[in-house]
Amino acid sequence: MKIIILSDTHDLLRPEVLALLPGCDCILHGGDISSQGILDQLRQYAPVRAVRGNNDRDWAEGLPPFLDFEIAGLRVYMTHKKKDLPRDLSPYDLVVIGHSHQYSGTWMDRPGASGRTLLLNPGSCGPRRFHQPVTLAVLTVTEDGWHVDRVDLPHSLRESAPKIDPGNVRKQIEIVMKETAKGTGVAAIAGKYGMEEALVEQIARLYVTHPGVTADGIMTKMGL
Repeated sequence: MKIIILSDTHDLLRPEVLALLPGCDCILHGGDISSQGILDQLRQYAPVRAVRGNNDRDWAEGLPPFLDFEIAGLRVYMTHKKKDLPRDLSPYDLVVIGHSHQYSGTWMDRPGASGRTLLLNPGSCGPRRFHQPVTLAVLTVTEDGWHVDRVDLPHSLRESAPKIDPGNVRKQIEIVMKETAKGTGVAAIAGKYGMEEALVEQIARLYVTHPGVTADGIMTKMGL
């Protein structure tokens, strides 16, 4: 059995993602889908199990915040944010999260039980965030067991990460946060302060979509 695991598509299904879908048996989506159209498109290839992300608005009211199910003999738990996971993950073979746009796969021993639990974040295969890679995961289940492979997807040159002044990045973030809060547009901020428009746009998006986020929080999400 082949299962595609992805997250944070943010209303973008890349051709490289679609090329992996034919022949898969199921698709797991960790949230921040951003439109019903993405789910409809995915369902043309295989059944989809998806959870609601923090950017999935009114259209996604019917999507659950978490899922707990069995597939191919594995017990799976899914939710969008790591902080929303239950304390005890030992009942699960695979736990899927999203939100950070950063791929990670951590094996955890089960206290008092045999086997291990894989905590998996497939990263984001939607719009590229800063210098982060574009990724998803493929779960393969056979008679001999199961394994998860990371898939890194290519991106075009126009998606190259915007230049960041490492000595002044916090100041740049604070400026964008302040101007965005006042309602200043991306192009106006970039022109006023001589910043790259792509950088301003991505900082502003993080600020708007994560209410209460601090400059430190944005730096973390940028991988800095």
